[in-house]
Formats: sequence, structure tokens, C-alpha cells
Amino acid sequence: MAAIRRAIGLMSGTSMDGIDIALVETDGGGDVVRGPSGFTPYETAFRRRIEASLSEAKAMHRRDERPGMLAQIEEELTRRHGNAVRQFLSGQNIEAKDVDIIGFHGQTVLHRPGEGLTVQLGNGELLAKVTGIPVVYDMRANDMVHGGQGAPLVPAYHSALARHVPAELSHGRPVVFVNIGGISNVTIVPSKGDPIAFDTGPGNTLIDQWVEDRAGIAYDAGGAIASEGEIVGAAVTRYLTKPFFNLRPPKSLDRNDFTLEELGNAELADGARTLARVTADAILKAGAYAPETPSLWIICGGGRKNATILKDLAEGARLSGAKVVAAEDLGFNGDSMEAEAWAYLAVRALDGLPLTWPTTTGCKVPVSGGVIAGRR
Repeated sequence: MAAIRRAIGLMSGTSMDGIDIALVETDGGGDVVRGPSGFTPYETAFRRRIEASLSEAKAMHRRDERPGMLAQIEEELTRRHGNAVRQFLSGQNIEAKDVDIIGFHGQTVLHRPGEGLTVQLGNGELLAKVTGIPVVYDMRANDMVHGGQGAPLVPAYHSALARHVPAELSHGRPVVFVNIGGISNVTIVPSKGDPIAFDTGPGNTLIDQWVEDRAGIAYDAGGAIASEGEIVGAAVTRYLTKPFFNLRPPKSLDRNDFTLEELGNAELADGARTLARVTADAILKAGAYAPETPSLWIICGGGRKNATILKDLAEGARLSGAKVVAAEDLGFNGDSMEAEAWAYLAVRALDGLPLTWPTTTGCKVPVSGGVIAGRR
């Protein structure tokens, strides 16, 4: 019987808005007890520094390169994660010695699966030193060594959570977890067999870029701007006929793989409305790769707060007799789920259990991964 470990997960996603943190007690299998969670935001100036560094990252050809400002940002980002951990533990009245492991995602600045290259800023050795807790980091790289795309990694955790979905909702058919972050991805959990997972297309990233470019607003809160617009059908078609959608899974994206060019000169609200439809339609296309028609779509990530995206998803899923629910409707936490996943994955990494499968990333065989720093 595997040991139950107390783990902290840290996630800084493609939206680059801050650090999600969550505590999980798990054996890395089906035994999962979700604990408290929190969020430490980045101020606008630091977020913009990360965004500016993305152009420098494009010149990278090795994972250990840190050109330009990347080395400085990596150290500052790591220390911010360390501070977030200390503040979280203090707020929960937990001592560092009582946490077994930290799962540290870091900040993705480059993801080129076709080149076997993925780069997450984050110094695991430094984080272990400043927190006094062992750290598992760089969990994507080993998957790529074995022919995988290095993403997505959350499916292992989704599969564990799927065991807690009531039978009257699953009906013995596949359940789909949808994470709408900067990029959207899905995990299809069949009633039998390994999970199937892949990126589906843009999530929030294009909407964020659009409203910031046109109105100086960081994001479309609640989908309010989109709710006032009209769909530009020709633009939806331009997005959904891109070559990416003809690729069979597994497949993954970089946040720069889609741009605003297809929108042309759309008005602010129309552009936001159109991009919300693109996000929803791209997600629903994923159902074609399930072994059976999915019965339930569980929406996680920041995009679940965009009512316009949720409305489009619900209407589209209804056509196949499926239901769409937010993570909270099932007692999950859609904000902390990715951070919880990184805690869960860290425990699996400690035990050498698979983090990815051929059906999730395209790796040749199921593989574990991660580098462990600060072993006790």
C-alpha cells in the first residue's frame, strides 16, 4: 500500500496572472483528500516583464539557456513562489517540516513539441532551499525524451477525480474535464482504459489579448463584453479551419500559435463574442475523439467564469445529450485544480508512477518524470 503524503502544488499558468497554491494529501493513486488553496497575484509590472521575456525565449534552442532578462526573471519568480509557500503555510498554521513535497510547475515561456523543447522558468533547487521542503520540478521534460509532447500533464489527476463523479451523471459513459486557461485542454476519462488528453485550442489568451489591445482591460470579466457583441461567423470559420484542428491527438499548443489576425477590424464586443465562440466550439470538437459520446463536461480553470463561453458550451453539448457543469457543482475547485494536480503529480513522481501515457501526450510508453531537489 502506497504511503499517503502531504504535498503542495504550485501553478503559474499561461495567463501569467499569479501563483495558484493548493495542499493535497494523497497516495498518488485513487486516494485524494483536497485541502486548502490560495492565490498570490502578480502585480501588473511583473506580469508585463514576463510577457516581454517571451520574445527573448523564442530564440532559445536548449532548455538550459536563459538569454537576456530570463535568468533574472527566473530567480525573482522562484523567490515569489517561495514567499507564496511561506505565507500559505503561515496562514494555515502548518510547519514546513510537515509537508513532504512541493510540485513546482514554473512559468512556461516556450513550448515547441515538434522540436522536443519545452521551457518552464523556475529554479527547483532554489525553491527547496528557501522553503525547506523537497521540490519536484521540470516534470514535462522526460515525457518529451520518450517521444511525447510534454503536455498536458493534469490528466493523471483528472482520472483520480473522475472516480468521485456520481454514477447518475456519468451513465457509464466518458466524462470530460475541460481546463480553460490561456490554452484550453481536455481529459477524456473513459469508463475503462487510460485517459485521453490534448489541447483543444485557444482558451482565454486571445480574449485577454483582444480586450487589452482594444480597451486596455486585462480580461473580459464574466464574459460581460462578449455578451454585448455579435459573432463574426467568417472569423470563427477562419480559426476553426486552421491545420491544428485536423491533427489527431495527442497534440499541444504554445500560447503564440493562434493570433488576433483572423478577427480583422472587428468591434471590441464582437471580437470578444467571436473568440468566446471559437473557444467553446474548439472544446466541443474534442468529443469526436472519445470512445463514446461524453455524458458530462466538467469545466475548470479561469474560463469557467466567462458566462458567454459557458453558455455556448452548454448549448453545444446539449445537442449530443450531454451536460455541462462547473467544477464547483461537483464539489471540486476549478481555481485550484491545476495546483492540486501538481501536488498529486509530485507524489506520483516520488514513487516513479506514470505522469503521462501514449493517449495523453503521445509518449511511446507510460513514463514518470521530474527532478527532485532538496531531498531530506
